[in-house]
Amino acid sequence: MSETYVTQPSLPPLDEFVTSLEQIWSSKQLTNNGPFHQEFETALAEYLGVPYISLFCNGMTALQVGLQALKISGEVITSPYTFPATTHAIYWNHCTPVFCDIDQDTCNIDPEKIESLITPKTTCIIPVHVYGMPCSIDKIQRIADNYGLKVIYDAAHAFGAKLNGASLCSFGDLSMVSFHATKVFNTIEGGALVTHDEKLKKRVDYLKNFGFADENTIVAPGSNGKMNEVQAALGLLQLKYVDEAIEKRVRLAQIYKEQLTDIPGIRILDAIDGSTPNGAYCPIFVQELAYGKSRDQLYEILKEESIHGRRYFYPLISQLAYYRGLPSSSPDRLPHAVAAADQVICLPLYASLDPEMVERIANIVRNAAASG
Repeated sequence: MSETYVTQPSLPPLDEFVTSLEQIWSSKQLTNNGPFHQEFETALAEYLGVPYISLFCNGMTALQVGLQALKISGEVITSPYTFPATTHAIYWNHCTPVFCDIDQDTCNIDPEKIESLITPKTTCIIPVHVYGMPCSIDKIQRIADNYGLKVIYDAAHAFGAKLNGASLCSFGDLSMVSFHATKVFNTIEGGALVTHDEKLKKRVDYLKNFGFADENTIVAPGSNGKMNEVQAALGLLQLKYVDEAIEKRVRLAQIYKEQLTDIPGIRILDAIDGSTPNGAYCPIFVQELAYGKSRDQLYEILKEESIHGRRYFYPLISQLAYYRGLPSSSPDRLPHAVAAADQVICLPLYASLDPEMVERIANIVRNAAASG
């Protein structure tokens, strides 16, 4: 029996990519703001409907540079229910992460819990659009404005997702988006920062290129976060096909929802009013008492059927050894995040997945509940 994994990257026709590679081979320009990089940056900003984009080699480096560009220091309030890169970027900038519990209905940071965590050392909030679900953007912005805080959105999951017609990548002082191979839109590795004024974009671009403003002027101790020409060329091609891929993913996610919605003990996230989903993930939450089996038991049952889901996000970042000692890491302060991490399985979802396989996976979930 063939293996079915939680995701599979979408790729453009190989012959089209070969044509782009031939141009790169001919020009001999592999990096340093080449023609594909410039074209992709412009096309991507237009696609997302945002004023400025800065391309990066990956999303974590983009987030690290974003924190530097805004001169963030002290304490940063964020979610423990996220990929480690979110918190690691805070650490690498010598800031202290402060974990806020999540809203159990969305798995996003709970805006009602943020204010109680603000101290004189707080300078920034990093919310995460988990699974491409919109955060409570208006509430978070009001809090930030009241306390003079910056907001940087981790929009790694949010490419193609919208709220009231606007890209989820367009909010906050900055938004970081990931183009990793596992994402809805990929450039193999890669990422970007969305900025809203030219001055900040220039600072970001300096910082991602060692701090160079020109050949002889280094304005800051920057990093090396540039996207190369091969990644940019792939990204340009991917833009031609991403809408079709998102449409397929959303249809498959809807099949899952129809098949799983009435199974006792299986919880599925509901769409937020005004949101346009991108089909990034299909998380289900296994409530053991009602379902009759634990999350981990169902995870193993699926694996025995060659279905490889992912417990995403497990464990919580706050439970990792390095962060466990922080006061905000106490499980008693994060009950909804702890519950989500203990219950979640992301089921396979990608554009080329056969709808019949989706139904088969749903049947396995359903039958597992009825088995002894």
